[in-house]
Amino acid sequence: MTTVTGNDYYPKEPKGTKNQYNINGNGKMVLGDDDKDAFLPPVKLEPGLDSLNRNPEEFDELDPSEENAPPDRYRIVFFIMLVHGIGILMPWNMLINAQAYFENYKLAENTTEVNNLRSNFMFSIGIASQIPNFIMSGVNAFVQCGGQASPRRIAISIVIMTMIFIGTVVLAMLDSSTWSVEFFYITMIMAAVLNMATGVYQNSTFGLAAILPMKYTNAIVLGNNLSGVFIAVINLVCLALAPDPRTQAIYYFVTAIVILLVAFDAYFLLPVTNFYKYYKDLVARKQKHHHNTSRTCSQTCSMYLMVFKKIWVQAVSVWFTFFVTLAIFPGVWANIKRIDFPLEDQYWAPIFCFLSFNLFAFLGNLTSEFIRVPGHKWVWIPVAIRGLLVPFFLMCNFKPEERIFDVLIENDYIYIVGGVVLGFTSGYFSSLCMMYGPKLVEQQYAGTAGMIMAFFLVLGIGTGVNFSLILGLLTTRPLA
Repeated sequence: MTTVTGNDYYPKEPKGTKNQYNINGNGKMVLGDDDKDAFLPPVKLEPGLDSLNRNPEEFDELDPSEENAPPDRYRIVFFIMLVHGIGILMPWNMLINAQAYFENYKLAENTTEVNNLRSNFMFSIGIASQIPNFIMSGVNAFVQCGGQASPRRIAISIVIMTMIFIGTVVLAMLDSSTWSVEFFYITMIMAAVLNMATGVYQNSTFGLAAILPMKYTNAIVLGNNLSGVFIAVINLVCLALAPDPRTQAIYYFVTAIVILLVAFDAYFLLPVTNFYKYYKDLVARKQKHHHNTSRTCSQTCSMYLMVFKKIWVQAVSVWFTFFVTLAIFPGVWANIKRIDFPLEDQYWAPIFCFLSFNLFAFLGNLTSEFIRVPGHKWVWIPVAIRGLLVPFFLMCNFKPEERIFDVLIENDYIYIVGGVVLGFTSGYFSSLCMMYGPKLVEQQYAGTAGMIMAFFLVLGIGTGVNFSLILGLLTTRPLA
């Protein structure tokens, strides 16, 4: 709001002209209609409703709605989104980083059935986790009131995830050596329920962040990979200080509970911040102006279709980014054995798979805060080229005892560089796509666009995990 005081209140006469004023019957000066305009202070208009047609290349320019927004004091909203990003992928990272606990401790029984379950554990946990995640993400994205994310679903999801992790701690304390097969299937069921809640949590959080400036969406992606780094470091610490896989697992799962409780507290903090309330109210006013608070099924479908037409390049790009990543990580990557690298075997996968991927994915996320190349029109090109990483990793020393064709890349250092490229490009291009998408539509549709983008992200994870299983079946022979 512009404030005028003192002499600034009175309009200045243009040089060389004389203002004409009217005098009423009481001898007081009155203004004509033309003169009144001169006294009005300049008015700052809200972004036009035709912003769908704005030039999307101007992403780096300040959005007009941001100029009037209250400051994000101490970047608290940014850190809330970061915490939610950590919480979203905490379950997945916990399960895959506890590979030694599941395969070498809980599934150590030497029978043919258990051996096969152990050999395919990483593929199985991926499918049990990501298919339910994908289904619930889709339900949450398209079954919405008003096409917006539901904050309440975030709280419910976090509670369910916390309860499942309490159950995993109990299972870790029990001796399951005589019922290893049953333990395997119980674990898969718990992973499915856990990731159903994660799908709702992730989708709703991206929907909330989409109404904010781009960097807040990136904060979630940043948190996703920071979560992986954090768990990978804990894994290494436990390997060094607590060699017992059972103790490691308990540490893992208790840590997950603590992180989820912090995210639960952050959920209640977000709505009371003036920064978030400003953008939420802005979207609500625009929705009210367009009378779209209640739509028929046909109108809702048309709205989703309209939004998808504007963001489909970014949606497909984020799908393929995660498809390639999950086709390799962790199912293929975690089973690539070292050849002659000077490191103990127990540290090989924890360092050059889990830590390497998450660290460089995090750095890729961070880089997208400062460098955004290419733009939204051409981001699909490097994303498509990334597909070449799939055959690259299959040519490495993947399951050497079981593979049906020769290893073609017999150099550990080339494999390590390939891993760095996979991690960095995964973080960088996923961030670009997730930031670009919601900013291609008008602000009242940004939440819907964010949820659609999150749906395609999960779709990429789900299809990638399934394709990873297919790759394993095509390149290896089953154990006798």
